Amino acid sequence: MSGGQDPRLGVLGAGVMGTGIAALAIGSGVPVVLVDIDGPALDRARTGIARQLRLARLMGAFPAGTPDAALETTTDVARVADATAVVESVTERLDSKATALATATAVLAAGTLVVSNTSAIPIDELADHVARPEDLVGIHFMNPPYLIRTVELIHGRRSSAAAVRAAEELLAALGQTPVHVGDGPGFVINRILQRSINEAARIVQDGLATPESVDAAFTGCLGHRSGPLATADLIGLDNVVDSLAVLLERTGDEGYRPCDLLVAKVGAGELGRKTGRGFFEYPDTL
Repeated sequence: MSGGQDPRLGVLGAGVMGTGIAALAIGSGVPVVLVDIDGPALDRARTGIARQLRLARLMGAFPAGTPDAALETTTDVARVADATAVVESVTERLDSKATALATATAVLAAGTLVVSNTSAIPIDELADHVARPEDLVGIHFMNPPYLIRTVELIHGRRSSAAAVRAAEELLAALGQTPVHVGDGPGFVINRILQRSINEAARIVQDGLATPESVDAAFTGCLGHRSGPLATADLIGLDNVVDSLAVLLERTGDEGYRPCDLLVAKVGAGELGRKTGRGFFEYPDTL
């Protein structure tokens, strides 16, 4: 992102967050090459990104008069070789992220910013799998990123000052505001949020309250814009369980062990908004 070069963003992963980050960049005037190993997922991503861009424009999420930038979709990771920055946003599992990062960084020039959008895995752990650990930082984007404009910018132990500056430049181009945080399992947001979701699900599991009551208490009593269970549905309950597993393994804290209800919902395919049913139902998706 340095030297006055116009930004071109590579995004690894065409899931919920990958497509959201791509839409954010395209709507901000930054061209994107979106990479996924699943061709049909890329076809769905094109449709989903177009829909997100229309919604974001209707909500005034992008500056008026900024035309949408170009989108390229591909299964060939070598297409990111000339990107000014690459954001990894694949499944929240170490093996998946390690493979994506290793493959992409093998084709990047030294000094190219590499970002992991991990929500729980420590950046220094992921740095073991990139070609140049000093080029890697973490940026934890919120969902949807074109509406939630603040992110966690995570400094890994081996992240260089140049990489952090490049990340700040990228975020400025995307209209995002960074909160600088240190490295560690779950960072700040998910260290707190995932445990809250797990406890909220356990309360429903134990019959102490309905999902509606749990979330009403958070929105009505505490002023939260969304309750923990609606937030979980937005994140995806499969992603919640994966993040809890990461936190449990790396902290040893049993409070992060996914409760039976969360595990059961994931096993039943009730993953939240993306499947039409989680703790709540979403008829437009069904």
